[in-house]
Order: sequence, then C-alpha cells, then structure tokens
Amino acid sequence: MDKIEHIGIAVKDLDKSNQLFASLFGEPHYKIEEVASEGVKTSFFKSGPNKIELLEATNPNSPIAKFIEKKGEGIHHIAFAVSDIYKELARLKEEGFIILNDTPKKGADNKLVAFLHPKSTNGVLIELCQEIE
Repeated sequence: MDKIEHIGIAVKDLDKSNQLFASLFGEPHYKIEEVASEGVKTSFFKSGPNKIELLEATNPNSPIAKFIEKKGEGIHHIAFAVSDIYKELARLKEEGFIILNDTPKKGADNKLVAFLHPKSTNGVLIELCQEIE
C-alpha cells in the first residue's frame, strides 16, 4: 500500500457538513460526485496532502444509510492508494483478510475500489483505491 488516500466520513446532511468542513479547513470542497451504484453522494476536501471524503446516503438501503442508522455519523472507512489493486487483493486474500469485493468496481474520484471486511481488520473498514488511467 502506497499511502492513505483518504478518510471517509458518513454524514446525514452533505450541505451542512460541507459548510462545517469548509469552516474547519478554511476552504470549500473541491469536488462533489454521486455514485448511484452505491447510493451515495460524496464531497472531497483537501487538508495539506490529505483528503477527506464526506458520504451522504441517497437512498435508505445504501451502505451509508445503514451505517448511520447503526452507528451514527462518523468515520466510515480509511482508504489506501495502491498501484495494482488486483495484485494487492490477491496478496491480502492470501494473507487471510476477508475481501468484500473480489472484483474492484468504479468508485468516486476516478478510482477503482475494493473493500476489506472490518471483521478482519480490527473493526475498521479498509478501502483500496487505484487511479483509473
């Protein structure tokens, strides 16, 4: 894994949260994007070399809606950048991690993404991200 790509935060109201994080960072988000297949609308902020992704559910059956219903707003996942997501998934599977996506899918911010189950990562949802070229 190359670096932390971003930290994902589940929020109930993206507009209110965008205002809050714009005040926190002193600048507005740089991108809003909807990922219809996941039932989520995302907003990205930069803080130095780091990124924060805010995630708002667009339907009540989406993973983000279920997360907020169960745990409330807060950190949803930590994403790591990888240069070869297929190779990294194979390596992690061999190491015994539970892979939620055997095949990476298109995610927000021009990335291929796949997730590791929190049961195999001390309760933290881990996302692997590879830039789509």
